[in-house]
Amino acid sequence: MLRGFNRLFALLTTSVLAHSALAEEQGAERWGVNMTQGVTEVAQTTYSLHMLIFWICVAIGVVVFGVMFYSMWRHRKSKGYRAAQFHESTAVELVWTIVPTIILILMAIPATKTLYDIYDTEEADLDIMITGYQWKWKYDYLGSDVSFFSNLSTPRTQISNQQPKSEHYLLEVDEPLVVPVNQKIRFLITANDVIHAWWVPDLAVKKDAIPGFINESWTRIDEPGIYRGQCAELCGKDHGFMPIVVKAVPEAEYAAWLGERAATAAKMRELTGKTFTFDELLAQGEKVYNRTCAACHQPNGQGVPGVFPAIAGSKVATGPLDGHLSMVIRGSQKNPAMQAFGEQLSEVDLAAVITYQRNAFGNDMGDTVQPIDILNFKNKQ
Repeated sequence: MLRGFNRLFALLTTSVLAHSALAEEQGAERWGVNMTQGVTEVAQTTYSLHMLIFWICVAIGVVVFGVMFYSMWRHRKSKGYRAAQFHESTAVELVWTIVPTIILILMAIPATKTLYDIYDTEEADLDIMITGYQWKWKYDYLGSDVSFFSNLSTPRTQISNQQPKSEHYLLEVDEPLVVPVNQKIRFLITANDVIHAWWVPDLAVKKDAIPGFINESWTRIDEPGIYRGQCAELCGKDHGFMPIVVKAVPEAEYAAWLGERAATAAKMRELTGKTFTFDELLAQGEKVYNRTCAACHQPNGQGVPGVFPAIAGSKVATGPLDGHLSMVIRGSQKNPAMQAFGEQLSEVDLAAVITYQRNAFGNDMGDTVQPIDILNFKNKQ
């Protein structure tokens, strides 16, 4: 028996040492089991409340188990004690009812105040609509023309283990959500297809994004920085590939960024009437394809047999142009996995990616689709 105990002790010691070494190598914070303290006032208040309740529970556990073990040891059978035979005790009933009630009331006071603060979304300085898509986020800055999608930017070569993983593997995006510090920001959270959840631990914000319903949350960030999160609701095959990056910047920098994005949006509207060359469309279309389409149809256009159809040689990409436009802009009723990109991409990007699909992967259709063609097709719907 002693030999077995020694083996068990050696195994546990080895496991602890291995865990410690791995934690030191990869960062101890990745192995934490406690809540994130966060960087906002609400996050820190929530953490403090959590620790307060935790230590109250620890104290209750120590008292209850202490009394129990003491009673078991002090009144053990070997000392001649016999169990008391009784069914009711008014004093005991009163004690174990009144004392827990008082403890719960004392715990409820700070908890209620914290919950009130969490749900107080009034008097916000900035409103941002967040919409979940499979598998990306869309951000609309209400009251301005600024609107964009945020996609995973981790290279597919890292995901397929062809390159080493980066520091922020699967937690990096092409377009972060930029917000100002020292302002109350209200998030209006919904979804376009299935249920998602917008979760940024450092901000203490976690809300379900439900189609047809708008949830509210808010934050106020005091210090500039980059804060990362993820979708926290299983939403399909690429659920793990829709990260969230929030970039908090000084108010002056935010105002400059917002003005630049508004100017870009205005320029994009002007580009709708521009005629692009074939090479310009191909170059832009390749970027849009790799960002938007490659996750399903693969970078080489071969798709996933039995799951996602290939672009190379497909009847859509090599068939009538109207059918191709309809598929990309309206989506597919027969295959819900093929989303409607008419609202997700600009007319310029739609024209570019359709041109690219019809001329890449050996399709060589020779077609050129201009943004005005996309606009005219939408107007016919």
